[in-house]
Amino acid sequence: MNKSDPVLSLTNIHKAFGGVVAIENFSLDLKAGEIVALVGDNGAGKSTLVKIISGVHKPTTGEIRLDGEAVSFSDASSARSRGIEVVYQDLALADQQPVYMNMFLGRELTKPPFGLLDKKRMRRDCQQLVDELDVRIPSATSTIRDLSGGQRQGIAIARATHWASKLVLLDEPTAALGVAETAKVEKLVASLKEKNLAILIISHSLDQVFRLSDRICVLRRGQQIGVRETAQTDKNEIVSMITGVSGSA
Repeated sequence: MNKSDPVLSLTNIHKAFGGVVAIENFSLDLKAGEIVALVGDNGAGKSTLVKIISGVHKPTTGEIRLDGEAVSFSDASSARSRGIEVVYQDLALADQQPVYMNMFLGRELTKPPFGLLDKKRMRRDCQQLVDELDVRIPSATSTIRDLSGGQRQGIAIARATHWASKLVLLDEPTAALGVAETAKVEKLVASLKEKNLAILIISHSLDQVFRLSDRICVLRRGQQIGVRETAQTDKNEIVSMITGVSGSA
């Protein structure tokens, strides 16, 4: 595979739930070290698309390729096993558990010969990761419920980064955060590019989209309206594409 080849290719993705079409003829390539923003109004199909890429939903028709190979994910765990991680708005963290157990949730490290949990190694690896990504938490043993919204989001992104080898999908990662915490999370998202991951981010904030993304893909009522290089467009054009109302009207 060439460096310029896409990590993920979606071709003519169509998804219907009964008689309701959620996604229609959607095609997009995602490359390593690139952030693509997916934007559109509520109900445009953004979250459905993320669920298709992450194995939660199967496309009705269309093709998904990972590193050039056609793939069909039976469920979310099969997508995860191929290096695709998702950070949802609700984070999917276990509130009562410490940070390090959340980092390894479902993938706990064990010690031979009896398969006991290797808590020491998980704590160490977790602390190393949060330090490396500059996620400011008291320690890897802190309980999730005692952390702020931004710290929790940082942990969720750190976990995705740790396990993703190909692609990270972010669904509204800063929707519930204040200005300072949003800035920290954005810095964390931007740092994922340096790890050469492909990143797809859903965001309602066009300011955020223009700060973070390399390209912007617009969905409206399940239809792909277009893809723009972020540096070669502006908010007026993107808003027009989202709403279907010309900026000059």
